[in-house]
Amino acid sequence: MSVLDLECVKGFIRLCEDAFAHGWHEANGGNLSYRMDEEDVDACSACFSREGTWISLEHPAPSLAGAHFLITGSGKYLRNAVLDPAQTFGIVEVDNLGAAWRVAWGLEGAGPSSELETHLATYETALQVSDGANRVVYHAHCPNIIALSTLLPADMNTWTRALWKVMTESIIVFPQGIGVLPWMIPGSPELAQATCELMRAYKVCVWTQHGVMVRAASFDEAFGLVHTVEKSCGIYLQARAANGGEDPQFLVSDEQLRLVCARYGLTPNEDLLC
Repeated sequence: MSVLDLECVKGFIRLCEDAFAHGWHEANGGNLSYRMDEEDVDACSACFSREGTWISLEHPAPSLAGAHFLITGSGKYLRNAVLDPAQTFGIVEVDNLGAAWRVAWGLEGAGPSSELETHLATYETALQVSDGANRVVYHAHCPNIIALSTLLPADMNTWTRALWKVMTESIIVFPQGIGVLPWMIPGSPELAQATCELMRAYKVCVWTQHGVMVRAASFDEAFGLVHTVEKSCGIYLQARAANGGEDPQFLVSDEQLRLVCARYGLTPNEDLLC
């Protein structure tokens, strides 16, 4: 089977297309990866190259030994995923010690995203907290999220409560809340470590003045998480601007948030409710 015939590859390309259409990926901004399952790998392994050079990981990922990942390329434009897949993204193989990686397919003329180690570290965290259910790690440059990060402090309580209270659907999509980090150098070990620490408790991590990172079980969940946070940020910004820069007066109350969670069988993060 061709790599492009895999359902996971079709889903990968669809997310790239949808996200670009929403304005989340200027130039070569953002990145996406997917941890392939054994059936995916077996179905297309005949297409793999075994001649690539092994590149040592700065931070080994032993729990990912032998794993294969779809991942966007460094410097690549996500809008081109559907037009030229093998140039825009590819498959990276991790060695049997989790200490190095090589290109198995695609990524022609480029290596994987500069955020590769952040993605791998996030997958390791996901394996520890979700029994391997999370197969997608996605980073987007969403304009409303970035804009709001210039107004709100890098504090998960402030962010989560603002987004929960401005749109009822928010607490349904992320009842555990969202993590928030202060500005850090993109692709740095410090950003990777801080992100993974937050990803133990949250599926969404805002990178202030930069964008958002999510871990999810599927492409739909990843897109839905980012879309909901981005939409909630946009509504909050509009409402605040319409109110002269002050917080809106009529918001969802904490009691109403609890009623929503009770109705849908959700367990909210009580630390973020009054």
